[in-house]
Amino acid sequence: MAEERVKKMALIASQGTLDWAYPPFILASTAAAMEMEVAIFFTFYGLPLLKRKIDAKVSPQSNPAMPMKMPFGPKFFQNISWPMPNFLTGNAPGFESMATTMMKKTFKNKGVASVTELRDLCMEAGVKMIACQMTMDVFGFEKKDFIEGIEYGGAAMFIDFATDADIQMFI
Repeated sequence: MAEERVKKMALIASQGTLDWAYPPFILASTAAAMEMEVAIFFTFYGLPLLKRKIDAKVSPQSNPAMPMKMPFGPKFFQNISWPMPNFLTGNAPGFESMATTMMKKTFKNKGVASVTELRDLCMEAGVKMIACQMTMDVFGFEKKDFIEGIEYGGAAMFIDFATDADIQMFI
């Protein structure tokens, strides 16, 4: 009888906005809970998700399909999908901060963990987190900028893991 091997998931996190910060941590924590071996390679704009303090914001202008529902007020008001034209999302001072606050409030109202909580859950579950050394060099990051317990390496290190992975995703 052949021994069953542990399934693996390899993720590349390349984006650091609030809405793009959730998928790698949700997928990784879920896969780890399903007893899979998981590695996330953080590169380019995804690398700041490994900083001690995550300061991810929503970028409404780059996502014109983003619904804007209010996380407060009466139920009928919360159910209105407010169309936000690109002119407003790109030119109104403070709109990015307002959209970020509203998204965080909506997540909290719906009982969704914060990005930091999900990252901590991944760390506790043994998800391997790899900071891209080339991106660190290009953007001027140092190891002291990041949380404890992560690994540092290049594409070859990640590819070594990913070649045996059952699931590979670029996020």
